[in-house]
Amino acid sequence: MRVLVTGGAGFIGSHVVEALTAHGHEPVVYDVRADPGADVRDPEAVARALAGVDAVCHQAAMVGLGNGVADAAEYVSRNDLGTAVLLAAMADAGVRRLVLAGSMVVYGEGRYECRRHGVVRPGPRDVVDLDAGRFEPPCPVCGEALAPGLVGEDAPVDPRNVYATTKLAQEHLAAAWARSTGCSAVSLRYHNVYGPRMPRDTPYAGVASFFRSALARGEAPRVFEDGRQRRDFVHVRDVAAANVAALEGEARTGVLATYNTGSGEPHTVGEMARALADACGGPEPVVTGEYRLGDVRHITADSARLRDEFGWKPRVGFEEGMAEFARAGMRRA
Repeated sequence: MRVLVTGGAGFIGSHVVEALTAHGHEPVVYDVRADPGADVRDPEAVARALAGVDAVCHQAAMVGLGNGVADAAEYVSRNDLGTAVLLAAMADAGVRRLVLAGSMVVYGEGRYECRRHGVVRPGPRDVVDLDAGRFEPPCPVCGEALAPGLVGEDAPVDPRNVYATTKLAQEHLAAAWARSTGCSAVSLRYHNVYGPRMPRDTPYAGVASFFRSALARGEAPRVFEDGRQRRDFVHVRDVAAANVAALEGEARTGVLATYNTGSGEPHTVGEMARALADACGGPEPVVTGEYRLGDVRHITADSARLRDEFGWKPRVGFEEGMAEFARAGMRRA
């Protein structure tokens, strides 16, 4: 299969290219890092890149939480306009298969259960609570403590920052393309991806990158809130393998199929910082109590659908992956 990989020179995209090659496919890298003319927003350039292509892995995106709404136009341009241009070109070229790099950020907060009211969806956290160090969202009905759980693909979406909004818009565009063309679209909703070649020292990188960069400078990782916020840290090679599995699996036409892509092993941000510090032999993490309004408290994945339908499963465990990441080289953004 000849596969166009947008963002194929980036952190996740480069691993997707390697995984495709290992499985006997022919990846075609389309990335402004490798070629300044390879902008996914350029209809003519995209049309040329799609010649002879059987499928597309769309990894190109502006990622991370960003800076409030100051860079909203850039996010929308890179993520949503770029996706729209790509899909229109795919329709013209007759390319019928798409795997989209989705994100767990479309959910907002994760799954919570109240002892009295069952599964509930807390709203955005209040600044007064955050300033006072009350980081756990309460039950929106009774105000009592909640128990976090795994979120499934059928959970309501509730994007809570500009980046999250653009990732959901990408899914809507892909769904519209699939319906209108009768083609196959898959969105892999990545959880917190980490691993070799992760970008360093950039406001758009994940928390693992910030911690790793600090340790490389001999500084202590700075952990926001109380460090007990839960995430699902999934290794980049497992994410790349999920892309290959989605491409090789049975195609569902005319719809967008969504799949959580996580390790299935929730860990706190504090645990991750400590694992990296231990593996690097660096300073102990410092819990700062700081917060960002766009952050959610807990978001962890139920990836059973991806395992059941495509036979995929994560192979890199948390301790092994963090030990490797502590030694691995990082890249400039």
